[in-house]
Amino acid sequence: MDFRPGEEQAAAAALAARVFRDLSTPERLAAAGSGSDAELWKALCDCGLVAAVEDTGLLGLVLVLEEQGRTTAQVPYAATCTYGILPLAAHGTPEQRRRLLPALRTGEAVATGALPDRGRVTAAPGGRLTGTVPWVPWLRDATHVLVPDADRALWLVRTDAPGAETGPVETTAPWSAGRLTLSGAGAERLGGPDAYTAVLAAARTAFAGLQAGVCAGSLARAVEHTATREQFGRPLSAKQGVLLRAADAHMETEAIRVTAYEAAWRIDEGLPADGHALTAAWWASEAGKRVVHAGQHLHGGAGADLEHPVHRHFLWGRQLDAYLGCGSELLAELGAFLARSEDGPGRAAAPGRACTSRAGASGEERA
Repeated sequence: MDFRPGEEQAAAAALAARVFRDLSTPERLAAAGSGSDAELWKALCDCGLVAAVEDTGLLGLVLVLEEQGRTTAQVPYAATCTYGILPLAAHGTPEQRRRLLPALRTGEAVATGALPDRGRVTAAPGGRLTGTVPWVPWLRDATHVLVPDADRALWLVRTDAPGAETGPVETTAPWSAGRLTLSGAGAERLGGPDAYTAVLAAARTAFAGLQAGVCAGSLARAVEHTATREQFGRPLSAKQGVLLRAADAHMETEAIRVTAYEAAWRIDEGLPADGHALTAAWWASEAGKRVVHAGQHLHGGAGADLEHPVHRHFLWGRQLDAYLGCGSELLAELGAFLARSEDGPGRAAAPGRACTSRAGASGEERA
């Protein structure tokens, strides 16, 4: 396997890094509160980074989301791409793509998803949906929501449709989240019986890439702090305990990154990837929370300051841990997947086995 990005993917990641670095500053993030940064979102759309995901694929999206995670930029980029542009491009009818994709590419429309399925929504004949989803990320920004019903069929619902109600919900991270209540709301079907599994695998991979960036940003802040903060005439980074904690965080960040790259590459190549997406999500959930805890811990007393930039990485890391499903829940699902793969032909090999990469060095929902 060779996860080195292509020319278009590398260009998109470099452009994203520059835009996020210039516009997603601590001052702007503080001013945004729990809402999204409309100016930053417009800049991303105007420079073509939203539309580019159709050309750069899931691996390209993961690379851009890493850059978003480094700055914890408050824009609905991950949601719009994973629950809007990519599902429509892969599973939409020609008419749906002509009608819906242009507005998503320009940012005029924003998509999100009520995934994973928890059996809370039922579909009546004619595509009338009923049920409540307690919280959906970036719902306050969204014009469309991708909703699975109890049978895991995917439906696209407009947030302003009759019978659809949204209300604000505050979560651990400021993701402009909301509660979605459907009372016979009209919806249109997206894709066939396999669409749910494919969209969920891509979403898990994409949000794992976002977590890789969050962890990298947290660790970078910790390295800078410990290298410049002195104690008894020596920088904190000279202490063995600090070095070991930072080294562990670095290796776990690399594990999140490489498993996300592998899953994204397999999905882009059309290879079986459900187990690999679960592996990436498990690393992002289980290791991600350890890394952001380490980043805050290495800041000492400054890490306890709610206004310190590193605290945002901590909040995002814990929110992603919950959103991806939490480590034990994902591990149980991965174990069941591997058990099934041993019983039936044509299943994917155990994820992570015999993988060589050049990419890196080297329960219930919780709000």
